[in-house]
Amino acid sequence: MALSASKLHVGDTHTARLVEDLKRTQIVQYAGASGDYNPLHTDEIFTTKVAGYPSVFAHGMLTMGMTGKMLTDYVGDARLTKYGVRFTNQVWPGDTLDATATVKEVGGGIAKFDVETKNQDGVVVLSGYAEARVDP
Repeated sequence: MALSASKLHVGDTHTARLVEDLKRTQIVQYAGASGDYNPLHTDEIFTTKVAGYPSVFAHGMLTMGMTGKMLTDYVGDARLTKYGVRFTNQVWPGDTLDATATVKEVGGGIAKFDVETKNQDGVVVLSGYAEARVDP
């Protein structure tokens, strides 16, 4: 069911759990689906010994995709008109992610949202914006 502008108010929020205990397998599956086999995401030895990270980490686009699904689940299919993000921290195996969309503006058949995804420690891993068509 699509959102209605008459039921949205500036400051309203919608939060959803994106993933609980992100598995390395999910990161590798995303590598296969996206074709992005950067060893930082798939090769533990390269990532720790060569690049100096504590472990492999998730693709930013995996986090963006999961957050985007939260948005489309909220606003309805084919309603999202703009979506942009900034990756602010790595997402590691074992992380739990929760995303929030906060209504920033409603008018002219469009709702604008601030979007944020945080890990289990409350660290922002993604921040951005979205716009969606809404019913009157």
